[in-house]
Amino acid sequence: MGKCDGRCTLLVICSLQLVAALQRQVFDFLGYQWAPILANFLHIMAVILGMFGTVQFRFRYLIFYAVWLVLWVGWNSFIICFYLEVGNLSQDRDFLMTFNTSLHRSWWMEHGPGCLVTPVLDSRLAPDDHHVITVSGCLLDYQYIEVLSSAIQILLALFGFVYACYVSKVFQDDEDSFDFIGGFDSYGYQPPQKSSHLQLQPLYTPIDIERQ
Repeated sequence: MGKCDGRCTLLVICSLQLVAALQRQVFDFLGYQWAPILANFLHIMAVILGMFGTVQFRFRYLIFYAVWLVLWVGWNSFIICFYLEVGNLSQDRDFLMTFNTSLHRSWWMEHGPGCLVTPVLDSRLAPDDHHVITVSGCLLDYQYIEVLSSAIQILLALFGFVYACYVSKVFQDDEDSFDFIGGFDSYGYQPPQKSSHLQLQPLYTPIDIERQ
């Protein structure tokens, strides 16, 4: 029962991670955030491998999934620090998220709850094919929405890491116990071996000798 409960819990965590990653991937695509898009894609692949390893009792897939979650926690911690501008990080450095291919930012910047977007016409600050806008009235600023999303990812990753280590240990213990029991089977019953040589025994027959 313990193994089944651990597997079921890990599958539920992986399902939540998959839903959260797909939701985040959609909004990152809308904001042309290429670095998060790539990271989300790798995360989705790792979660699928984790689910497959859980269902198919694959120890190595779970280890790969657990190692990836450590990297995923580090990436989301960087996202939090980036949007909160911790240290020398600044949101003005768009190339960190878009590989310097566009001037787009988080989709939530213009579409957050309660946000009112007002375009600024005839602005000299706007590059070619772009426009300047002002955003006001947001109930929650976009950077805090991104921070909240990353915090949820970190929380799910921590639970996934713990259960992945637990389930992989259960799988490994089962494999060791199976090999241990199988080792005794080789010393069990052995069928009788057929002899390749027939054992010949002399045959005595009575001989009557008549005396004259």
